[in-house]
Amino acid sequence: MADTKVLPKSWPFEEAQKVVQRLAASGKTHALFQTGYGPSGLPHIGTFGEVARTSWVRRAFTELTGLPSRLLAFSDDMDGLRKVPDNVPNKAMLEGFIGRPLTRVPDPFGTHDSFGAHNNARLRAFLDGFGFDYEFASSTEYYASGRFDAALRRMLECHDEVVAVILPSLGAERQATYSPVLPIHPKTGIVMQVPMEKVDPVAATVMWRDPETGEGFETPVTGGGAKMQWKADWAMRWHALGVDYEMSGKDLIDSVRLSGRICRILGSEPPTGFTYELFLDEQAQKISKSKGNGLSVEEWLKYAPPESLSQFMFNQPTRAKRLFFDVIPKSVDEYIANAAKGVATQDPANPSWHIHGGTVPQSAHSPISFAMLLNLASVVNAETPDILWGFIRRYIPGATPEDMPLLARLVEYALAYYRDFVRPKKEYRDPDATERAGLADLAAGLRLLAADTPAEDIQNLLYEIGKKYPFADLRAWFSCLYQVLLGQNEGPRFGQFVALYGVSETVVLIEQALARSSGTD
Repeated sequence: MADTKVLPKSWPFEEAQKVVQRLAASGKTHALFQTGYGPSGLPHIGTFGEVARTSWVRRAFTELTGLPSRLLAFSDDMDGLRKVPDNVPNKAMLEGFIGRPLTRVPDPFGTHDSFGAHNNARLRAFLDGFGFDYEFASSTEYYASGRFDAALRRMLECHDEVVAVILPSLGAERQATYSPVLPIHPKTGIVMQVPMEKVDPVAATVMWRDPETGEGFETPVTGGGAKMQWKADWAMRWHALGVDYEMSGKDLIDSVRLSGRICRILGSEPPTGFTYELFLDEQAQKISKSKGNGLSVEEWLKYAPPESLSQFMFNQPTRAKRLFFDVIPKSVDEYIANAAKGVATQDPANPSWHIHGGTVPQSAHSPISFAMLLNLASVVNAETPDILWGFIRRYIPGATPEDMPLLARLVEYALAYYRDFVRPKKEYRDPDATERAGLADLAAGLRLLAADTPAEDIQNLLYEIGKKYPFADLRAWFSCLYQVLLGQNEGPRFGQFVALYGVSETVVLIEQALARSSGTD
């Protein structure tokens, strides 16, 4: 293996080093990374985050070792349908299939052989759309094909030990009926949660009784005749496949611990893990799919490029973060700043290196920030890209959407974000006496500048005027500029904004604000 003493300072490399150490201890020469997915619903932003983060750790592992690896996206599509989802057609048809494995439930959309197959296809299309490198795995296929048979026999051999691990985590009523084995009813096709009357590791069967009819059955656990309860299933999968790395959310800490104990009972070391924090909404409440208080991938991508979503996911994964529309512009500009450095350095410690799979392309560069584009759109009330490009070409002579593809995308996103979030919230305030004097002084100073004055020179003028008047601090002066001239509480580096918008145009903007606040035309 390559020398791994000096690691780039980023969390994916820290995680990858754990996998390196695991393989060194086990003697394995390849690594298996895994992510899990419950296909009872559609892929969501958490799905993206888990696969993206695991992919970054995997890429770091490759960089450190050069060893082969795989990423398995595992769908628990043999789970029973618990309830009819709200966001599907033909709900009445699904009512008759409650409790059956998702791959034995008809597709309410009418496009696939089963509801599980439909959602698996959506998952794969979702992951493919982001260019993830992964192998898809179906729980139904793995159980039915016999790939889990040896591990399932081992589970029966350890049945009582596994039960002893899980029972303390259950209520009294569930304790009385618990078994890690969920046989598939041979007549109804329902995934049964019933007590086992007999467990036969030699025959690889379990005996149980239908609680409604009293009829007894002997069911093979191999070949898809049964599946495992999910904590036992998770452990069995780790054991059967030799999973080396899997991350999970903070809400699954106890489940990871219990599954790890079961995995050791089966005879394997559980994978190296990583616990990421959950997302919060604007009011700092936990995001819930049932509440619908989150931000979807589709909503994010309406207003910003996918690289910015990756940037949001990359930042501090062990800290709870608010996930709502206001975080989008900051994430875009963080990505732009990192990509500008990444293009020049190709530094593995830079988030953009991970986001772009190890090589930051030259096209991952924008000379203008997203915040700047939003403010330009706000001032000129832009409705079309051509309006913004007129200002951009004056600021960067010869600039074209073809030569600056990221900037071209950002212009489109900025217009959408401005229309939906900036314009409805614009609220101008009048300046006080000190601010009026400062603004008038600024207009006078700008009149003396040439149209092509560099942004830094304009910024220095802003600093001089801000220090000249009795503001509490420079922040108060710039807040005045944003609130009085732009109608918002925050904004870009104002010197660059003036250079982009135009020196003379900014003078007119100031004059209009002063006239508005004085009541004159």
